[in-house]
Amino acid sequence: MPLNIPNLLTLLRILLIPIFVLFFYLPFSWHYVATALIFAFAALTDRLDGYLARKLKQVSPLGEFLDPVADKLIVVVALVLLVQAHHNAWLALPAIVIVSREIVISALREWMAELGKRQKVSVKGIGKYKTVGQMIAIFILLSQNPESIGFVTLLGYVLIYAAALLTLWSMAIYLQIAWKEVKTLS
Repeated sequence: MPLNIPNLLTLLRILLIPIFVLFFYLPFSWHYVATALIFAFAALTDRLDGYLARKLKQVSPLGEFLDPVADKLIVVVALVLLVQAHHNAWLALPAIVIVSREIVISALREWMAELGKRQKVSVKGIGKYKTVGQMIAIFILLSQNPESIGFVTLLGYVLIYAAALLTLWSMAIYLQIAWKEVKTLS
């Protein structure tokens, strides 16, 4: 198992999840900001591990597997916590869209890999924008008390809806690419 610097950063992101959850539930007024900062740190390690893997020529099958898993885990955990804290359909709807897309695309990638076409559904530019949009929206929403709806919280809601739309758009692109590949196999 190649435990190089990029893979260690990815593992750190996964190990931060229980700490992230713990801080989310701390009974202190500053827990919102602390939780958001932990999430932001995890998001930054996502950018850093990919950069270092390419720069240091340490791209590995383990890293290619773990990186998207770590991303999905922290995003899904954050969305579950946010939906629970905000307890409204306005946040539940984009969260359902985002989580559902992650499940569909993960299954699609696995299936395409079985067909020997995994590269056809590798991460595209729109997927990267989607991820950045999600991370910013989640950071904003985590940093705010869900009981006090102000401008920043509303901005977080707008951004999570924008991320959900990018999520649907990227899913449509991946499904269209996969459909073309499947049709050529028939």
